[in-house]
Amino acid sequence: MNILKPLRKRVLGRVHVPAVTLAHGGGGKAMKDLIDDVFVSAFAPLDAHVLEDQARFDLAALARHGDRLAFTTDAFVVDPLFFPGGDIGKLAVCGTINDLAVGGALPLYLSCAVVIEEGTKIELLRQVAMSMAETARSAGVSIVTGDTKVVQRGACDKVFITTTGIGVIPQNVSLGIEGVRPGDGILVNGLLGDHGASILCARGDLALDTEIESDCAALHELIGALLRAAPGTRCIRDATRGGIATVLNEMAEASGVSIDIDEAAIPLRDEVRGFCEILGLDPLYLANEGKIVMAVPPEEIDAALSTLRAHPLGAGAAIVGRAGSGEAGRVTMQTFFGGRRIVDMLVGEQLPRIC
Repeated sequence: MNILKPLRKRVLGRVHVPAVTLAHGGGGKAMKDLIDDVFVSAFAPLDAHVLEDQARFDLAALARHGDRLAFTTDAFVVDPLFFPGGDIGKLAVCGTINDLAVGGALPLYLSCAVVIEEGTKIELLRQVAMSMAETARSAGVSIVTGDTKVVQRGACDKVFITTTGIGVIPQNVSLGIEGVRPGDGILVNGLLGDHGASILCARGDLALDTEIESDCAALHELIGALLRAAPGTRCIRDATRGGIATVLNEMAEASGVSIDIDEAAIPLRDEVRGFCEILGLDPLYLANEGKIVMAVPPEEIDAALSTLRAHPLGAGAAIVGRAGSGEAGRVTMQTFFGGRRIVDMLVGEQLPRIC
């Protein structure tokens, strides 16, 4: 009888200095200790005994979820790293999950590559890694591989993160930005602009008494419920950089339709509206990290709205406009004052480094 030799349990290293040095990126024991102590301890199962240079998946297991893979990648350079309602770690996980989910995919696996500035506190890295791990676990997603690089002081601002995600698209799910049709309702799942406002307030450049929390959240469960209730949904996009205005322009141009929205129907909290008035910002261009824009056929709008509003991340859902057969690619808004104005795609940056 052959007896398999038991695998020797891998002993995780520990960092014994308070801040990152260039040696932590040098490929030796210091780097192993940093990866083990900060990242492996947060992301990997407690009995992890080996680390490979790649994650490995059973194709048959993936195929049980659907017939197509979805693959996305994103980089996160937000300033500051921690803000009301989130941090760069939570943002990286949620942002990548949402990029998969808006295509109808079930998010399954993430990678994490971290660029760290020399001198960054180890405790700060621990907080970021634990936030990523907790966000991924609560979303049912695994962080399965990654990379760490250390650069000299001044070459980056503390921490930059790149995450890549893999998901599986179920059969019969077909969402695309080119699918919007005249008559479709344009829906959002709640209050807009919170993330952009939160980031600017967190920088401390303005003496504002109101603390606005980011809407950073993973939306795959909400999207799954929406697609079950309104399977004819044409298109879903997350309104991150450039806000809802940029997403609407992309949808109108790709689908060859016009889109008309109603300013009075756009959900904004009073604090964000006042914040924008003080600073001369347009809330349509403010970034969101927990909001999606959906094009839904007329016969499914009621079902979509009721389903969204029944979920905590869609309680403020609203129909903000309609797609039409006017000039292709043109987005217009009915204003509070009864006039109409063109809503162009964002030119330049309203707020730097918001995600």
